[in-house]
Amino acid sequence: MSRTALVIGGGISGLATAALLARDGWRVDLHEAADEVGGRAGSWESDGFRFDTGPSWYLMPEVFDHFFRLCGTTAAQQLDLIPLTPAYRVYPEPDGDASSTPIDVVSGRAQARELFESREPGAGARLDEYLDSAHDAYELAVSRFLYDTYASTKGLRSPAVAGQLPRLAPLLTRSLHDHVARRFSDPVLRQILGYPAVFLGSSPFDAPSLYHLMSHLDLDEGVLYPQGGFTEVIAAVARVAEAQGATLHTSSPVAEILTQDARAIGIRLADGTVHEADIVVSSADLHATETTMLPASLQTYPQRWWRRRNPGPGALLLLLGVEGELPELAHHTLLFARDWQKNFGDVFGRDTRIPDPASLYVCRPSATDPTVAPVGSENLFVLVPMPADPSLGRGGIGGEGAPLIEEAADRVIAQIAAWTGIPDLAARIRVRRTIAPADFEADLGAWRGGALGLAHTLAQSAVFRPRNASRKVGGLFYAGTSVLPGIGLPMCLISAELVVKRLRGDDGAARLPEPSGVGAGRGVGPGRDDA
Repeated sequence: MSRTALVIGGGISGLATAALLARDGWRVDLHEAADEVGGRAGSWESDGFRFDTGPSWYLMPEVFDHFFRLCGTTAAQQLDLIPLTPAYRVYPEPDGDASSTPIDVVSGRAQARELFESREPGAGARLDEYLDSAHDAYELAVSRFLYDTYASTKGLRSPAVAGQLPRLAPLLTRSLHDHVARRFSDPVLRQILGYPAVFLGSSPFDAPSLYHLMSHLDLDEGVLYPQGGFTEVIAAVARVAEAQGATLHTSSPVAEILTQDARAIGIRLADGTVHEADIVVSSADLHATETTMLPASLQTYPQRWWRRRNPGPGALLLLLGVEGELPELAHHTLLFARDWQKNFGDVFGRDTRIPDPASLYVCRPSATDPTVAPVGSENLFVLVPMPADPSLGRGGIGGEGAPLIEEAADRVIAQIAAWTGIPDLAARIRVRRTIAPADFEADLGAWRGGALGLAHTLAQSAVFRPRNASRKVGGLFYAGTSVLPGIGLPMCLISAELVVKRLRGDDGAARLPEPSGVGAGRGVGPGRDDA
């Protein structure tokens, strides 16, 4: 008889887990509460505009390709990936009323070195050393840390890791900000190297400097965009999961994980329907999984565990459909407030508030993708890191969100207009929707309304992050942003692989071996090349 698995949650980690389990011969049913799969990587449409409501940076492409290869296909077959030039544009906070002078960051070592040297004599050579270190740290992370389940200390005891300890120790104990500040004086260059901490749900003042490895991704490797948007990434992973034989159920919220003798035996849906299985994998928010789907006696991470945890930032999202073109904005544009430390203190400090002015991010996918906005119009996705505090209220459509949220959105629109030289931006907006921490809590079950997942502080990274298996319930596993290895679509794909490694009894640090003859045999979905 075939082994049976139930997967809770249809975000990318749940879909990837379903695909890999089915590939391993499990009979898999996935249950997603919403009407569509995607989770944080959702989508929303209005008046001819289609918005991604979550991730928008395609980084670590080899992780996506590895996942697809495990399933007998490739990223090239499943997605139409476009390199972005520039990788992103930066607008520093201007002096006075004039708009800021934009800085285009172009990927590639020579281009990055030239940019740094143009702003600070000698910075080009120092950037070479910085990026060499970032590359080495990235390779170490991929080969020794990200794919380790930490079910044993085998990986940590390997000579390859032990030999790196003298170099790792300062990278783990020094903040990313301090690491950068020791090497560069120009404030904008410091911000370019420090902002990736936000991708990790953290602040450059809190994230360990080991995470300088992130600069290898955007400055050395480059940034890609999946044509059609990130909804195409979700569609591809869902397509692959179904091709392996997994069955996906939407509008199917799970109320309870059923156990017997401290072992998972199935789930109970909100409508009372019971489904039994040999194992259960929850890719839902870990806090919600543990505190609402299990009895207190079987919670590995009970409510008291969460009291001292950092939820990462919340976010104010603005989805704006704008009439007319916006060449002032690149596909990715970052606005950096001058008082960097105060800005992050507003989000992560003791006395939190919505920053004003804010360091924020604007995605203009219509710069690359004609399918996301009507002809002659632009699609803008704006992300403003803010405290993870649902009490600030929910967003809404057409300015109908909570007053505090809509007032902040108005300030953000005015800030973008002033800093980038688009004085009539507000008057040209035809579609407007805001999303706030209370929406993340209500719609995604996100703990404290966090937009990304548990922050990557030292105490919440690698061996210190929640594991992919319950310590109290046999046959119960976890995937997603709350657990190993962490935040972001690539990390979610790896978290799915860690579940499979545990089931195979693989306690090594290496990624799973890819099958030979990739692209042939069972499980190849209808790829982009076949369209």
